[in-house]
Amino acid sequence: MRSDDLRLEPDINAINDAIASGSEIRVRGLLQVLTPVDQARLIESSPPPARRVLWDSVSADDQPEVLSELPDEIQSQFLSRMESNEVAAATEGLDADDIADILQQLPEQVIAEVLQHMSWQDRQRVERVLSYDEDTAGGLMNTDTITVRPRFTLDVVLRYLRRHDELPNTTDSLFVVNSEDEFVGVLPLARILTSDPTMTVREVMSTDVDAIPAEVPEREVANIFERNDLVSAPVIDEDGRLLGRITIDDVVDVIREDTDHNMLGLAGLDDEMDTFATVRSSISRRALWLSVNLIAAFTSSSVIKMFEGTIEQVVALAILMPIVASMGGVAGNQTLTVVIRGIALGQITKANLGWLLRRELQLGLINGFIFAVTVGGLAYVWFGEYTLGIVIGLALVFNLLNAAIAGTVIPLVLKSMRIDPALAGGMLQTTATDVLGFLSFLGLATIFYG
Repeated sequence: MRSDDLRLEPDINAINDAIASGSEIRVRGLLQVLTPVDQARLIESSPPPARRVLWDSVSADDQPEVLSELPDEIQSQFLSRMESNEVAAATEGLDADDIADILQQLPEQVIAEVLQHMSWQDRQRVERVLSYDEDTAGGLMNTDTITVRPRFTLDVVLRYLRRHDELPNTTDSLFVVNSEDEFVGVLPLARILTSDPTMTVREVMSTDVDAIPAEVPEREVANIFERNDLVSAPVIDEDGRLLGRITIDDVVDVIREDTDHNMLGLAGLDDEMDTFATVRSSISRRALWLSVNLIAAFTSSSVIKMFEGTIEQVVALAILMPIVASMGGVAGNQTLTVVIRGIALGQITKANLGWLLRRELQLGLINGFIFAVTVGGLAYVWFGEYTLGIVIGLALVFNLLNAAIAGTVIPLVLKSMRIDPALAGGMLQTTATDVLGFLSFLGLATIFYG
């Protein structure tokens, strides 16, 4: 448990007691001593009935930041109860990218109404972000940039900065643009402070920093930040004009969401699934993938039924069948996880796909022989039939090779069909190893036992 979790636990208990007693004044007083971030975590960690009480007790000044820190699904619950002018008030003062993220939870008509209640300047900033897909650099960027021209001296830049009450959060560099607002380079704050004030921006700026095109997917943005150890990065349009910037806190959110997505996707769950979601909202999501899995299970059962006569003759086959399917499933999941990770990091291409597949086949073949000897020997000791040991040994080799192929090919095929491999890959891979595992094991048994 993290230290901040331990710090919040007494507050959660006290607030839960206050909610149970119906003392709204006490709830409001307990909330006021928490930061907006902690208030958001407290709301997220509470069941739906308590969330409504907590949200109503958040002060108007804290509501914008609290709302921006909540997951999308909980945001939607609160936004659905607000009028458009209330949404505008609850997002006042937030960065343009945070406002855009919140507004994207609303219907188009409501978004238009909310924008009408904003100031002209805020509306322009938010509309620029909303014009891009939310999972691209343009949808991730913020428009709070400070720009300078190459011809200015550092002394002029310093006097310009002193005119600001404060700098935008996570400002480590200023962006240098020409008269057409085209991105030229970056001017790190450290160079402004350590260089001769009479030098020009052109003389000390860095031109080796590549701006990120607005259409780049957010996962690629995260990879760019990781490769270059960036704190912030400029975003440009197709003509090279500066649109805004992406900061490291936005990238951390992308990484966290991507991790949640992959973890929940392996269980067939939505990555925006609320821990304390109601039964009504949870049942449809879980029932969908359970239904798909039921179809897959019936497919495996159909294969077993094809060899019903063989199983009746050799009852030991029914006892050993789960071993073949289970070993194939585990091996397939290992390969699948490696490939999905490689896809997410952009490491797998046509040039290296062949090498990767050969590597997985070699691993499957080596492990297949190792465990074929082990399981085959145990089957002989257990049932006293060497034929049974040969059958299950060969079936294990076939199924581990099948797992290597399925775990490599399935996520790539799904990606080419624009289906998320993390969401559907695990179920398809399990079905493939189960069906072909049973088919190889029972098929070989039919051949050997005549």
